[in-house]
Amino acid sequence: MFAGLATLTGLPMTASAAPLDSGVAPEIVSAMRRDLGLTEKQVHQRLAFEARAPQLEKAAREQLGTAFGGAWLDSVGGELIVGVTAEAGDTKVRLDGVRTVRVARSLARLEEVKAELDKNVQALSPDIHSWNVDLPTNSVVVYADVSGQSKRRVDDFLAVSSGLKDGAVRVVASQHAPEPAYDLRGGEAYYFGNSRCSVGFPVNGGFVTAGHCGGVGTATFGHNRVAQGTVRGSVWPGADYAWVQTNGSWTPQPWVYNYAGGNVVVHGSNEAPVNASICRSGSTTQWRCGVLQAKNITVNYSVGPVYGLTRTNACAAGGDSGGSVISGNQAQGVTSGVAGTCFDSSNPQTFYQPINPILRAYGLTLRTTGGGGGSGQSFVSRLNGKCIDVPNSNFSDGVQLQMWNCNGSNAQRWSFVNGTLQAGGKCMDVAWGSTANGAAIQLANCSGNPAQQFVLSGAGDLVSVLANKCVDIVSHNTNDGARLIIYECTGNPNQKWDYR
Repeated sequence: MFAGLATLTGLPMTASAAPLDSGVAPEIVSAMRRDLGLTEKQVHQRLAFEARAPQLEKAAREQLGTAFGGAWLDSVGGELIVGVTAEAGDTKVRLDGVRTVRVARSLARLEEVKAELDKNVQALSPDIHSWNVDLPTNSVVVYADVSGQSKRRVDDFLAVSSGLKDGAVRVVASQHAPEPAYDLRGGEAYYFGNSRCSVGFPVNGGFVTAGHCGGVGTATFGHNRVAQGTVRGSVWPGADYAWVQTNGSWTPQPWVYNYAGGNVVVHGSNEAPVNASICRSGSTTQWRCGVLQAKNITVNYSVGPVYGLTRTNACAAGGDSGGSVISGNQAQGVTSGVAGTCFDSSNPQTFYQPINPILRAYGLTLRTTGGGGGSGQSFVSRLNGKCIDVPNSNFSDGVQLQMWNCNGSNAQRWSFVNGTLQAGGKCMDVAWGSTANGAAIQLANCSGNPAQQFVLSGAGDLVSVLANKCVDIVSHNTNDGARLIIYECTGNPNQKWDYR
C-alpha cells in the first residue's frame, strides 16, 4: 500500500456475515439474483452497504480535497474504494468501509480532460460513440469505431486533449453507435403522434421522461390511449429530459411497474455510486437489472452530443425510451439510448439521463412514499379522505374491510406483492371468489388465486382482476365503519383511491 494512508475494511460479503434487511421490494431482490448472480443474502448485504456509500464518498472527498481520485464500489459491493493521489501526503481516510488505492490522477484532473473533449464538437463524427471518466482505471475512456479510416477521425477528435500526453485518455473499440431508444416506455407506456415512449418517474402534476420523446406542446396519451397531458419542457440534444403535465384523469403515484403484477415504490432520488446495482423498467424488455458503470458520460448521438449521462449494463431495446431507472428504492434517471440491446449484444450498454438535474431544471417534486422500509402504504379515499382499514387490527381470515380515519397503523398499511395487496401477512380478497356486484372485500389467507389480484389504475380505480370491477364504499357512506364491496366501475369518488 502507500505511505501515510490507512486501509480500513468495512462489511465484505462473506459466508459468515449475518443477513441484512435492505428494506426493498421482493421483486428487486428476485431480479438482482437473476441478473447479477447473487444469493438473497448477498443482495441484502450489497444494498445495505450501498445505502451508506454516498455518505462515505462525501466524507472521503472532504478529507482528501484535491487529492481525491474518485470513489467506486468493489465488484461485490462490500467496500467503497477511494482513489488517492500522491499529493495526499500523510492524510488518512478514517472511514469504516473504505479502502484506499493510489491513483496517478485526481478526479478534478480527469474531469478537466473530459471537459476538453466536450468542447471539441467541431471534430465530432459518427465514429465517436461516447466518452466518460472511468474511475476504476483512473482514465477518460473514449468509445469509438477505430477500424479503417475511422481511426483518423478519432485521432483528430483526441488531438485537443492534454490527456494524450500523460496517459489520461484511452480508446476502447466500440461496435454499436448509441441511438435514442425512440418507441419506448418506462414503467407504463404513453403515446404521442405515431410514437410510443415511457413514463419515467411521476412528479407532482405529471411525470418526467426523455427529451427526445416529444417537444414542448406535444399532446400525450396514456397506455389506455386516453388523453393524458402535454409536454411542458423538453431538452434534446445537449441533454435528454422532458416533463409532461398531466390532466385531472391521471394521478401521479410513487412507484415503478415491475412487470410481475406489482409496483416498486420510490422513496427518494439519492444518486447511487459507480458499481451500484441498477434496475430499469420498459415495455419491450420489461424489468432488467445490472450495475452502474460510469457517470457524466458525453454521448454523441446522430443529432449531436448529449452531456452528463450515466451508463449501465441493465440492457434495453427499442421501445424503452424515457423509462424508469432505479437503484433499490431510489430513483436514478430516465432511459435515453442504447449501444447494443438485450437481443443483439453480449455486452449491451444503456445510457440514462440522471433524474435530479431534471427535477432542478423545472422545479419539480418527485412523488415518493416519504421514506419507510417497505412497510406498505395507505389507500386514501377521494370521497372522504379516510383509509382502507382492518377492523380492530384483527388480521383473521374472513374479516370484512372497512373505512376509518387514517392513523398510520399497520391495520391501514398495504403492500403490493406479486399482484396481491397484503397487510399483516394476509391478502385483500373478494369473498368466495364472487364476481357479483356487492361481493364483500375481506382479509384472507394468501393463496395467489385471482380473487386476490388487484390493480390500481392511473385514474385511481382499485380494480379486482377476477371480476373486472372496482373496490367501492357501500352507498357512498362517508362515516367510519363503512364497508367495502366490489361494484361496476362508475368513476364516482367512492371508487377513487390514492396510494400514499
